[in-house]
Amino acid sequence: MATNHDGASAPQDIEKYSVPEAEPFVSFQALKDRIRHHYEVASDYYYSLWGEHIHHGYWITPNDSKEKAQIQLIDLILERSKFKAGSKVLDVGCGIGGTSRFLAKNHACHVTGVTISGRQVELAKKLTLEASKEEESPVSGSLRLGEGSVQFIELDAEKMGEYFTTGEKAETFDCVWISEAMSHLPDKQLFFDNAAKLLKPGGKLMVADWFKDVGLTETQFKADIAPIEDGMLLPPLCTQIEYVEKAKKAGLQVFSEPFDISKQVSKTWDLSWGLIQSPALWAFAVSQGRDGLAFFQSFRAMRRGYANGSFRYAVMVFNK
Repeated sequence: MATNHDGASAPQDIEKYSVPEAEPFVSFQALKDRIRHHYEVASDYYYSLWGEHIHHGYWITPNDSKEKAQIQLIDLILERSKFKAGSKVLDVGCGIGGTSRFLAKNHACHVTGVTISGRQVELAKKLTLEASKEEESPVSGSLRLGEGSVQFIELDAEKMGEYFTTGEKAETFDCVWISEAMSHLPDKQLFFDNAAKLLKPGGKLMVADWFKDVGLTETQFKADIAPIEDGMLLPPLCTQIEYVEKAKKAGLQVFSEPFDISKQVSKTWDLSWGLIQSPALWAFAVSQGRDGLAFFQSFRAMRRGYANGSFRYAVMVFNK
């Protein structure tokens, strides 16, 4: 075994997988196409490695399992938003539907999950059918879970404002939930504007996301943040205060100030780095070309960024 620069052990052959120089930026549409492709080919691997909740865990005690930590992150957001059972929720960037199912089953919510990936919709429906043991409604496309229900739609999040405000699909929501997905969106102001449009009066926007710290030097940015943006297929990361400013510009109010939980979630990437120490997974990364290698190697930058304080994680809540 070899020890890499961030202190983690890795098989000798993994060390040879350096990432070529970053590809020149073409357009945000090209970036979205790469994001869609990434989730089309990688979502099954995510599920096999990380389970149905493809998001950070929130460790309250060092002995918490990753599954418990993932639920604790959801619970934290619910607590800080003073969430009401039975809410009608739009889960943006729903992945394979873990949070959507949790809210429907445990809080009697009626959830619409949207994702840019058709494969994620397929997986989300499959897992929900297994959990619900009921047939999909031919009218609404929803599935019952306990006292709640859930449906999944393949949709570019930047088009959700138009999608849910036109024709027979027109509807508004008690809550818009977005966990670790807004960082993928090129036009974040558009997202806040659309969320404000789709929320009922008094409705809540709940956000959990990744951020860069304020006041980074060029050296800090290049060492810690640039590899994360590159490997995770992110447009430029924002600071936490920038999200607050964009929300206010959209006409939303701060319900719960940004709550930085970087220390409590950083273990996610220690576990993730351990989970991918398999030559077979690195062979898969190589088969995906530069983006696959950059994605896996960005895990090191995540760990380093959290350790250095340059990379941050926070939850925040806004209301209409």
